[in-house]
Amino acid sequence: MTQRRAILSGSTFEEQIGYARAVVDGDRVHVSGTTGFDYTTMTISDDVVEQAEQCLRNIGAALAEAGCGFADVVRVRYLLPDRADFEPCWPVLRRHFGDVRPAATMLECGLADPRMKIEIEVDARRPEVR
Repeated sequence: MTQRRAILSGSTFEEQIGYARAVVDGDRVHVSGTTGFDYTTMTISDDVVEQAEQCLRNIGAALAEAGCGFADVVRVRYLLPDRADFEPCWPVLRRHFGDVRPAATMLECGLADPRMKIEIEVDARRPEVR
């Protein structure tokens, strides 16, 4: 039987909206779209690169709790309200994904809060379950 487990970050959005930061389903880990909020303070930087860094800290914490890391990411999706903000984030993204080379998509779209400048979603495979 496949074991399904929700991972919560403590974000107030998870409770208000009704979702989990990540879901572990067997060897698969699905991390929800994650923004640059620091969930301990519920604050967010005005700078898109700092938001990208915080997104990846939040995602890294969820992946670690799921028993994997950035090296196990197979798919990443980048969502930005302004496509011009994407290129300044490339060095940060390359630092985490440059050696991994997951399948990737970038979409320009509106986000839930106008302070949000980037949202990142990933899917990974847990190595010990393969």
